[in-house]
Amino acid sequence: MAASILAKVARDARMRELHQQYPHYGFDRHKGYPSAMHRQALQLHGPCPQHRRSFAPVQRALRDGAQHDLRHLASGT
Repeated sequence: MAASILAKVARDARMRELHQQYPHYGFDRHKGYPSAMHRQALQLHGPCPQHRRSFAPVQRALRDGAQHDLRHLASGT
């Protein structure tokens, strides 16, 4: 049980770090779990390098051509 708590704490911390890098995805709110807002961000901005390519919404975003230059996302502008 303690291991699962530690894993969740570590995952939540990593999601906050990713939010600092890619604020458009709302990683600080959904913590990597799919949400309507997250799916919409994938369609608008395409996946960032940390998105899991085996995740169906990421595959859809790539297939639908949502491949954008993410440098502006990393800067927060």
